Amino acid sequence: MIKNYSVLVLAVMLFSLSGMAQTDIPQKKDLKIDTANKIDDNEKPNEGTSLKIPSVVDDQPQVELDFAKRNPVKMIDDRELVQAGAGMKIDPKVGPVQPKEGSKQHFPDMYMGDVKNNGKFVGIVCRDHENVDGDRIKIYVNGDVVDPNILLTGSFKGVNVDLKKGFNRVDFEALNTGTSAPNTAQVNVYDDKGELIYANKWLLSEGSKATLIITKEED
Repeated sequence: MIKNYSVLVLAVMLFSLSGMAQTDIPQKKDLKIDTANKIDDNEKPNEGTSLKIPSVVDDQPQVELDFAKRNPVKMIDDRELVQAGAGMKIDPKVGPVQPKEGSKQHFPDMYMGDVKNNGKFVGIVCRDHENVDGDRIKIYVNGDVVDPNILLTGSFKGVNVDLKKGFNRVDFEALNTGTSAPNTAQVNVYDDKGELIYANKWLLSEGSKATLIITKEED
C-alpha cells in the first residue's frame, strides 16, 4: 500500500515538472517588418493651403524705351527746383576790406585814372583823410617838381597847374608814412571856374607814387 502511494506521488511530481518546463521556454515568433508610412501612388496628394503671392511683373506699368529719343534724366521734380542762391542773404556791410593806417602791407605805385578839362589851369589840393600823423608828399607835373614838400594836415592845401594841350601827368610821391603807415591822402581837382571835376584817395608806401592824367583837347 505504501509502496504504491510512493509511486503515485513520484508520477505526479514528474508530470508537474514536465508542465513547468514547457511553460518557461519562450515560444518562437516570426518578426514581421513593414513600411511605417506606406505611400499610395494612386492617392491624390494633399494640396494644403495655397499662398497668394503678389506678382512683381504683371502689376508693374509697362515702360516703353525709345533709345532714339534723348530724354533728360530728372532726379528732382521740376516743382522743387529753385534758382541757385535763392534764399541766400548778403550782409550789405560785407565788402572789400580797406587797409587802415598802421598796416605793414606794402602799397606800390597807384594809377588814379584820368579826367578831361579844357580850362587854362586846374587847382589840385590834398589833405590827410585818416589820422593826421605827419604824412608828406612831393608833387610833379609832366616830370617837373612843382612842390617839393607838402605836409598833409586835416585841411586841403595844394597848387595850381597850368594845362598844356594833350596829356598832363601829375605824380604824387609819398616822402614818408608819418607815424602810422601807409601814407594816406584825399585829392580833389577843381577847374578854373572853381568846379570840382575829380576826387580820389590813395594809400602809398614810402617812395611810391600816385599818378593822375589830365587831358586837354583844346587850347
